[in-house]
Amino acid sequence: MFFVLSKILGYAFLLANFLVGMGLIGAILLLTPFRRLGRRLMIASVALFAICGFLPLGNLLLYPLESRFPAWDAARGTPDGIIVLGGSIDESLSEAHGSPVIRGDADRIVATAVLARKYPNARVVFSGGSANLIWNDAKEADYAGKLLESLGVDKSRLLLERHSRNTDENARFSKDAVAPKDGERWLLVTSAYHMPRSIGLFRKAGFAVEAYPVDWRVGGPGDLLGISKIAVSGIWRTDTALREWIGLFAYWATGRIDDLFPGPKKN
Repeated sequence: MFFVLSKILGYAFLLANFLVGMGLIGAILLLTPFRRLGRRLMIASVALFAICGFLPLGNLLLYPLESRFPAWDAARGTPDGIIVLGGSIDESLSEAHGSPVIRGDADRIVATAVLARKYPNARVVFSGGSANLIWNDAKEADYAGKLLESLGVDKSRLLLERHSRNTDENARFSKDAVAPKDGERWLLVTSAYHMPRSIGLFRKAGFAVEAYPVDWRVGGPGDLLGISKIAVSGIWRTDTALREWIGLFAYWATGRIDDLFPGPKKN
């Protein structure tokens, strides 16, 4: 139920969908006695689109998420395993074309292949099924496995967890599949902006992992006030950040993570 509700609300409140919906409602109200409210809604939708699309709001919201965990320090030792979260492969398009189709967050796959080559004895786990509300047989892990093999990861090292639909299930199902032993070191590969929520969920599942953030969207403090030249890029960054912050609050409020803003553990 939580998964279905989160997906429905997620689609409804995608920033672009929300702003377009606000404008459409305003346009409809112009034909009713509530014309003044309609005009206000239309003006608000255009103003918010400009603010989110061109001003640096997305960068300001993304930066604290992406900088929460530092880059992984290879000097700490050799990992026993590598877990990469799904989200980079479009399983429906992959099924339609019979070949892996990467839709975004490609650094997750690339970084995993590089790590697997650097640490040839580490096990590699891809965790991701299908996040679609309409059920189908296409699973992201199936195509990720083919892609990782083509990038040089031996099939015998791969474990494909193909049933998880969200990050909560990524954490729980990965732990069940791996059954990590005390003292083992596992890397968690996912986008930097998604790392705080992911780490919080893996901790809640009792699976100790070390953050290996990739796929940064903001460079550093010098980029925080940068203005987007293309509105769609700004909308995407703002929407991505808002969904992560809302997700953190929702998971914390429902007890799925223990900390509102998970960060590195202090030694």
